[in-house]
Amino acid sequence: HNISTSILIIHKDQHTMNLTSLALCMMASATSAFSVIKAGQKVPDITFNTRVRIESDEENPFDWLARPTSDYFAKKRVVLFSLPGAFTPTCSSTHLPGYENNYEKIKALGVDEVYCLSVNDAFVMRQWGLAQGLTEDKTIGSLGFTQVKLIADGAAEFTRGMGMSTQWDKERGFGERSWRYSAVINNGEVEKIFVEGETGAPVQNSGPDPFEVSDADTMIEYLESAIKTGRSQP
Repeated sequence: HNISTSILIIHKDQHTMNLTSLALCMMASATSAFSVIKAGQKVPDITFNTRVRIESDEENPFDWLARPTSDYFAKKRVVLFSLPGAFTPTCSSTHLPGYENNYEKIKALGVDEVYCLSVNDAFVMRQWGLAQGLTEDKTIGSLGFTQVKLIADGAAEFTRGMGMSTQWDKERGFGERSWRYSAVINNGEVEKIFVEGETGAPVQNSGPDPFEVSDADTMIEYLESAIKTGRSQP
Protein backbone atom coordinates (compact mmCIF):
# COMPACT_ATOMS: atom_id res chain seq x y z
CA HIS A 1 0.00 0.00 0.00
CA ASN A 2 2.80 2.44 0.88
CA ILE A 3 4.64 1.61 -2.35
CA SER A 4 1.46 2.19 -4.39
CA THR A 5 0.84 5.49 -2.62
CA SER A 6 4.42 6.59 -3.29
CA ILE A 7 4.10 5.74 -6.99
CA LEU A 8 0.81 7.68 -7.15
CA ILE A 9 2.43 10.71 -5.52
CA ILE A 10 5.38 10.55 -7.94
CA HIS A 11 3.03 10.32 -10.92
CA LYS A 12 1.00 13.25 -9.56
CA ASP A 13 4.15 15.35 -9.07
CA GLN A 14 5.34 14.54 -12.58
CA HIS A 15 1.93 15.48 -13.95
CA THR A 16 2.08 18.80 -12.07
CA MET A 17 5.60 19.45 -13.36
CA ASN A 18 4.49 18.66 -16.93
CA LEU A 19 1.55 21.05 -16.63
CA THR A 20 3.83 23.75 -15.22
CA SER A 21 6.32 23.29 -18.05
CA LEU A 22 3.49 23.40 -20.58
CA ALA A 23 2.12 26.63 -19.06
CA LEU A 24 5.56 28.27 -19.19
CA CYS A 25 6.02 27.17 -22.81
CA MET A 26 2.60 28.56 -23.75
CA MET A 27 3.41 31.84 -21.99
CA ALA A 28 6.75 32.11 -23.78
CA SER A 29 5.05 31.42 -27.12
CA ALA A 30 2.40 34.04 -26.43
CA THR A 31 4.91 36.71 -25.47
CA SER A 32 7.12 35.96 -28.47
CA ALA A 33 4.16 36.15 -30.88
CA PHE A 34 4.70 39.91 -31.24
CA SER A 35 7.57 40.99 -33.47
CA VAL A 36 9.86 43.77 -32.29
CA ILE A 37 8.41 47.14 -33.20
CA LYS A 38 10.31 49.14 -35.80
CA ALA A 39 10.66 52.77 -36.85
CA GLY A 40 7.54 53.99 -38.62
CA GLN A 41 5.16 51.74 -36.66
CA LYS A 42 2.58 52.87 -34.11
CA VAL A 43 2.96 52.00 -30.45
CA PRO A 44 0.38 49.58 -28.96
CA ASP A 45 -3.06 50.98 -28.18
CA ILE A 46 -3.68 49.83 -24.61
CA THR A 47 -4.91 51.27 -21.32
CA PHE A 48 -2.55 51.69 -18.38
CA ASN A 49 -4.00 51.31 -14.88
CA THR A 50 -2.11 53.97 -13.01
CA ARG A 51 -2.43 56.07 -9.86
CA VAL A 52 -3.34 59.76 -9.70
CA ARG A 53 -2.85 62.04 -6.71
CA ILE A 54 -6.07 63.18 -5.00
CA GLU A 55 -6.89 65.58 -2.20
CA SER A 56 -6.51 63.45 0.93
CA ASP A 57 -4.75 63.39 4.29
CA GLU A 58 -4.09 59.66 4.03
CA GLU A 59 -0.59 58.24 3.84
CA ASN A 60 -1.23 57.09 0.27
CA PRO A 61 -3.25 59.96 -1.31
CA PHE A 62 -3.91 58.35 -4.69
CA ASP A 63 -6.73 56.75 -6.63
CA TRP A 64 -6.84 54.54 -9.70
CA LEU A 65 -6.96 56.08 -13.16
CA ALA A 66 -7.35 54.26 -16.48
CA ARG A 67 -5.10 56.12 -18.90
CA PRO A 68 -4.94 55.24 -22.63
CA THR A 69 -1.72 55.12 -24.62
CA SER A 70 -2.77 58.27 -26.47
CA ASP A 71 -2.53 60.33 -23.26
CA TYR A 72 1.16 59.58 -23.13
CA PHE A 73 2.10 59.72 -26.81
CA ALA A 74 -0.44 61.58 -28.97
CA LYS A 75 0.70 64.94 -30.40
CA LYS A 76 3.99 64.73 -28.48
CA ARG A 77 7.56 63.80 -29.22
CA VAL A 78 8.73 61.76 -26.27
CA VAL A 79 11.65 59.63 -25.18
CA LEU A 80 10.73 56.25 -23.71
CA PHE A 81 13.19 53.89 -22.09
CA SER A 82 12.23 50.53 -20.68
CA LEU A 83 14.06 48.29 -18.26
CA PRO A 84 13.71 44.88 -16.56
CA GLY A 85 12.72 46.00 -13.09
CA ALA A 86 12.47 48.64 -10.40
CA PHE A 87 15.09 48.38 -7.65
CA THR A 88 17.36 46.17 -9.79
CA PRO A 89 21.09 47.11 -9.97
CA THR A 90 21.75 48.53 -13.47
CA CYS A 91 18.29 50.08 -13.68
CA SER A 92 18.84 51.90 -10.37
CA SER A 93 22.53 52.78 -10.60
CA THR A 94 22.77 53.89 -14.23
CA HIS A 95 19.75 53.61 -16.51
CA LEU A 96 17.17 55.75 -14.68
CA PRO A 97 19.74 58.19 -13.16
CA GLY A 98 21.23 58.82 -16.61
CA TYR A 99 17.92 60.09 -17.95
CA GLU A 100 16.93 61.89 -14.76
CA ASN A 101 20.23 63.79 -14.64
CA ASN A 102 19.93 64.74 -18.33
CA TYR A 103 16.20 65.46 -18.30
CA GLU A 104 16.42 69.17 -19.12
CA LYS A 105 19.10 68.59 -21.76
CA ILE A 106 16.94 65.97 -23.47
CA LYS A 107 13.87 68.23 -23.41
CA ALA A 108 15.91 71.04 -24.94
CA LEU A 109 16.57 68.76 -27.92
CA GLY A 110 12.98 68.84 -29.14
CA VAL A 111 11.42 66.40 -26.67
CA ASP A 112 8.18 67.03 -24.77
CA GLU A 113 8.52 64.35 -22.10
CA VAL A 114 10.70 61.47 -20.87
CA TYR A 115 9.13 58.20 -19.70
CA CYS A 116 10.58 55.19 -17.91
CA LEU A 117 8.56 51.99 -18.26
CA SER A 118 8.84 48.70 -16.40
CA VAL A 119 6.70 45.61 -15.87
CA ASN A 120 6.01 46.47 -12.23
CA ASP A 121 2.88 47.71 -10.49
CA ALA A 122 2.19 51.39 -9.78
CA PHE A 123 2.94 51.06 -6.07
CA VAL A 124 6.39 49.59 -6.69
CA MET A 125 7.20 52.22 -9.33
CA ARG A 126 6.35 55.08 -6.97
CA GLN A 127 8.43 53.66 -4.14
CA TRP A 128 11.33 53.09 -6.52
CA GLY A 129 11.13 56.69 -7.70
CA LEU A 130 11.18 57.93 -4.11
CA ALA A 131 14.11 55.63 -3.26
CA GLN A 132 15.94 57.02 -6.30
CA GLY A 133 15.54 60.54 -4.98
CA LEU A 134 13.19 61.71 -7.74
CA THR A 135 11.21 64.82 -6.82
CA GLU A 136 7.55 63.93 -6.42
CA ASP A 137 4.92 66.19 -7.96
CA LYS A 138 2.45 66.69 -5.10
CA THR A 139 -0.13 68.75 -6.98
CA ILE A 140 -3.65 67.32 -7.21
CA GLY A 141 -4.03 65.33 -10.40
CA SER A 142 -0.31 64.63 -10.62
CA LEU A 143 0.75 61.34 -12.12
CA GLY A 144 4.09 61.02 -10.40
CA PHE A 145 7.33 62.93 -10.53
CA THR A 146 8.47 66.32 -11.79
CA GLN A 147 11.07 65.10 -14.30
CA VAL A 148 11.22 61.54 -15.66
CA LYS A 149 7.73 60.03 -15.44
CA LEU A 150 7.48 56.38 -14.37
CA ILE A 151 5.01 54.16 -16.23
CA ALA A 152 3.84 50.92 -14.60
CA ASP A 153 3.09 48.28 -17.22
CA GLY A 154 1.99 45.80 -14.60
CA ALA A 155 0.24 43.36 -16.94
CA ALA A 156 2.95 43.73 -19.63
CA GLU A 157 0.37 44.58 -22.30
CA PHE A 158 2.36 47.49 -23.72
CA THR A 159 5.61 45.53 -23.47
CA ARG A 160 4.13 42.61 -25.40
CA GLY A 161 2.74 44.94 -28.05
CA MET A 162 6.20 46.45 -28.50
CA GLY A 163 7.60 42.95 -29.03
CA MET A 164 9.83 43.45 -25.98
CA SER A 165 8.49 40.82 -23.56
CA THR A 166 10.99 38.36 -22.15
CA GLN A 167 10.71 35.52 -19.66
CA TRP A 168 13.31 35.55 -16.89
CA ASP A 169 11.76 32.77 -14.82
CA LYS A 170 14.72 30.37 -14.77
CA GLU A 171 17.54 32.90 -14.89
CA ARG A 172 16.41 35.39 -12.24
CA GLY A 173 13.01 34.24 -11.01
CA PHE A 174 11.51 37.47 -12.40
CA GLY A 175 8.88 35.93 -14.66
CA GLU A 176 7.74 38.15 -17.52
CA ARG A 177 9.58 41.46 -17.83
CA SER A 178 10.58 44.02 -20.44
CA TRP A 179 13.79 43.71 -22.42
CA ARG A 180 15.96 46.80 -22.13
CA TYR A 181 15.45 49.38 -24.90
CA SER A 182 14.93 53.09 -25.58
CA ALA A 183 12.95 54.89 -28.26
CA VAL A 184 11.88 58.25 -29.60
CA ILE A 185 8.13 58.22 -30.19
CA ASN A 186 6.71 61.00 -32.32
CA ASN A 187 2.92 61.43 -32.14
CA GLY A 188 2.49 57.77 -31.27
CA GLU A 189 4.85 56.52 -34.00
CA VAL A 190 8.31 55.12 -33.43
CA GLU A 191 10.88 57.52 -34.85
CA LYS A 192 13.97 55.70 -33.59
CA ILE A 193 14.53 52.67 -31.38
CA PHE A 194 17.60 51.26 -29.66
CA VAL A 195 17.29 47.61 -28.61
CA GLU A 196 19.93 46.00 -26.43
CA GLY A 197 21.78 42.85 -27.46
CA GLU A 198 23.36 41.47 -30.62
CA THR A 199 20.08 40.11 -32.01
CA GLY A 200 18.15 43.38 -31.71
CA ALA A 201 15.36 41.47 -29.97
CA PRO A 202 14.54 40.09 -26.52
CA VAL A 203 16.39 36.96 -25.43
CA GLN A 204 14.37 34.56 -23.30
CA ASN A 205 16.03 33.71 -19.96
CA SER A 206 19.12 35.64 -20.98
CA GLY A 207 22.14 35.33 -18.70
CA PRO A 208 23.56 38.74 -19.65
CA ASP A 209 21.53 41.92 -19.27
CA PRO A 210 23.20 44.09 -21.94
CA PHE A 211 23.25 47.86 -21.46
CA GLU A 212 25.10 49.55 -24.30
CA VAL A 213 22.71 51.46 -26.57
CA SER A 214 19.62 52.37 -24.51
CA ASP A 215 21.50 54.77 -22.23
CA ALA A 216 20.93 58.53 -22.01
CA ASP A 217 24.19 59.47 -23.77
CA THR A 218 23.31 57.42 -26.85
CA MET A 219 19.85 58.99 -26.88
CA ILE A 220 21.30 62.51 -26.64
CA GLU A 221 23.64 61.80 -29.56
CA TYR A 222 20.68 60.71 -31.66
CA LEU A 223 18.56 63.73 -30.70
CA GLU A 224 21.39 66.10 -31.58
CA SER A 225 21.80 64.43 -34.97
CA ALA A 226 18.04 64.57 -35.53
CA ILE A 227 18.09 68.35 -35.12
CA LYS A 228 20.80 68.66 -37.76
CA THR A 229 18.80 66.56 -40.22
CA GLY A 230 15.44 68.18 -39.44
CA ARG A 231 13.79 65.15 -37.82
CA SER A 232 13.03 66.82 -34.50
CA GLN A 233 9.57 68.20 -35.28
CA PRO A 234 6.45 66.40 -33.93
